[in-house]
Amino acid sequence: MPNEPGKPDFSNVKSGVASTAPAAAPKPDFSNVSSGVTSTAPLVDVPTVQTYTVAKGDTLSKIAKNFYGNANKWRVIFEANTDQISNPDLIKIGQVLKIPAKP
Repeated sequence: MPNEPGKPDFSNVKSGVASTAPAAAPKPDFSNVSSGVTSTAPLVDVPTVQTYTVAKGDTLSKIAKNFYGNANKWRVIFEANTDQISNPDLIKIGQVLKIPAKP
């Protein structure tokens, strides 16, 4: 089809993409990376359970406040000692209670 007069001729135009952006850098290869942990700190044997002998005037709330800084954590002590306490309001002087690590 011949080109009409006054209209541009685009018959010789070729497609393609050219960019002025720099070429992408190759992606790093991490296939040989391994993990591990080391420490120079000395190992400390921290007991997970302590004991406490009930004194006159003690309550589970007072004991929890002393060990955990929160009187509301009394249930942690109670649950650790259900073998010897059936009522949290009835602990006895001289009773040796297990005190778990901070919850």
